Amino acid sequence: MSFDQQPGGYARLSPSLAVADHEPDRNLALELVRVTEAAAIAGGSWAGLGDKNRADGAAVDAMRKVLSTVRFNGVVVIGEGEKDEAPMLYNGEQVGDGTGPECDVAVDPIDGTRLTAGGYDNALAVLAIAERGSMFDASSVFYMEKLVTGPEAADQVDLRLPVKENLHLIAKAKGLKVHQLNISILDRERHHRLVHEIREAGARTRFLMDGDVASSIAAVREGTGTDAVMGIGGSPEGIITACAVKALGGVIQGRLWPTSDDEKQKATDAGHEIGRVLSTSDLVTSDNCYFAATGITDGDLLTGVTYAKDRISTQSIVMRSKSGTIRTIDGEHPTSKWDNHRP
Repeated sequence: MSFDQQPGGYARLSPSLAVADHEPDRNLALELVRVTEAAAIAGGSWAGLGDKNRADGAAVDAMRKVLSTVRFNGVVVIGEGEKDEAPMLYNGEQVGDGTGPECDVAVDPIDGTRLTAGGYDNALAVLAIAERGSMFDASSVFYMEKLVTGPEAADQVDLRLPVKENLHLIAKAKGLKVHQLNISILDRERHHRLVHEIREAGARTRFLMDGDVASSIAAVREGTGTDAVMGIGGSPEGIITACAVKALGGVIQGRLWPTSDDEKQKATDAGHEIGRVLSTSDLVTSDNCYFAATGITDGDLLTGVTYAKDRISTQSIVMRSKSGTIRTIDGEHPTSKWDNHRP
């Protein structure tokens, strides 16, 4: 049975649930969760098997199939895959059933392909949408320097400030000492100096193997033990994170980080100013955007997919910035209704 035939809701929406033609409606939220559930179930079936490209390919195929049933007219503005020659939903691809509101779409069928392949924590299937023309088009530059933190310090931090000063501002806003701060950062050679500066200021680092979306969301939520995310990560993840931050509060600031003269030229040709600090509202201008994610492996944000004899279990989160609503959804899916969910 194909994805669009499943009784779990992968048919097109009935007229009673149809969204307005000019902007995304609240009823779209559950449809987006179905998309990330499908990607997580398909990609998660490869967890721990050591083949990140097959995991990513399965997630991409599932996400594309279910997206085609959702009543909206979407264009992928931020796709994933080109930088590592992996399968991808490509930039400029038309998604949705072609009716309903016109939307920008940012996708990452698996945020953390290596995490999935190795069976490590914090792999997610993620998707974000916003009104057409509202997402920053960072397709010319694959990487972005980022600073993400919660609402307390949102109006005080500045990516242009020294690391030590930003840490002191975050600590003061949170009512903490700098040595109590936990800063998440991708474990990359390019971050050696940044790690030194964070530790020299007295804060602690938490290294991420891959995938900074889950940690970025943790940085803007209370009680997670993560106070900020710093460093250079993927531009697609930055746009997706901005949609979540719009709903949660807090801030993401980004600065394009081209890795070659060719990328610099592409960014300039696209009208981007290298070195400009982009705010949350620069990354996503609309106040009506959505973020949806489903856990592939267990992590800080969500539990991963589990496969039982007759049941597949998922946990997802969906947010809408216009209402500020955040929902966590536990799903159970009969194994008999899914084809090819395991390799």
